[in-house]
Amino acid sequence: MSATTAAVPFWRAAGMTYIGYSNICAALVRNCLKEPFKSEAASREKVHFSVAKWADGKQEKPSEFPAPPPPDPFMS
Repeated sequence: MSATTAAVPFWRAAGMTYIGYSNICAALVRNCLKEPFKSEAASREKVHFSVAKWADGKQEKPSEFPAPPPPDPFMS
């Protein structure tokens, strides 16, 4: 079977990555939840990361940043 005749996942045919597709699916599931589960899911969605610069082979003090909120898949 050649690459041109092989089945392609619909998210790939739509020009999306799997991560983008899974983020949209997760947002749909979170929006369908009822309280208190909806607020619990929203609190677990928050992500923080830190960035540390290196100088002369030593790590400087890391800076923490909250991750920006994901874009709303329904707004274009």
